[in-house]
Amino acid sequence: MGRYIVGITGASGAVYGIELINRLLAGGHELHVVISPAAELVMHDELGLELEGMGLNERRALFADGKLLMHDYHDIAAVIASGSYLCDAMIIAPCSMGSLSAVSGGRSDNLIERAADVMLKERRPLVLVPRETPLSSVHLRNMLRLSEDGAVIVPAMPAFYHKPQGVGDMVDFVVGKVLDVLRLPHDIFARYRGNIGDE
Repeated sequence: MGRYIVGITGASGAVYGIELINRLLAGGHELHVVISPAAELVMHDELGLELEGMGLNERRALFADGKLLMHDYHDIAAVIASGSYLCDAMIIAPCSMGSLSAVSGGRSDNLIERAADVMLKERRPLVLVPRETPLSSVHLRNMLRLSEDGAVIVPAMPAFYHKPQGVGDMVDFVVGKVLDVLRLPHDIFARYRGNIGDE
């Protein structure tokens, strides 16, 4: 099983990060999770989750059972801040434009930014799931710079060829695309089959 870092930042779409965490835990993977203060506000507004005042162990209970370690956003001394601590990949889902800009610029002012910087410098997979529209030229330049530096950008853009029946299906599509990038098998959305004849 793999070891993954998941950061949840303050863009709309906290459900993407939560669903990804639960899917990875269900797959038996070890997870290190960091939630930004802005993400706490989004989780409250969008999902009714109240994280303010919760300890790390209480936050852990929000997710499915499994090997999950919660880290404080400000704890730059956490193990995932070091390149000597081996992780298979890091995903920031959703990734705010502020966080994306910070990672693009090499800032390390908090644990999410530092862990992402480590992934880039160690040439390990970093996946960013931006959720913003429209995109400015600044946003696009930052994404291009990160792509050139080895990160994979997976925008939160659900498809419709699998005929989603609700919001959950659209969330699953984006989470499934992240799992595809990580090369982790899943069946959480119907894949496009095109014209495959009589198979």
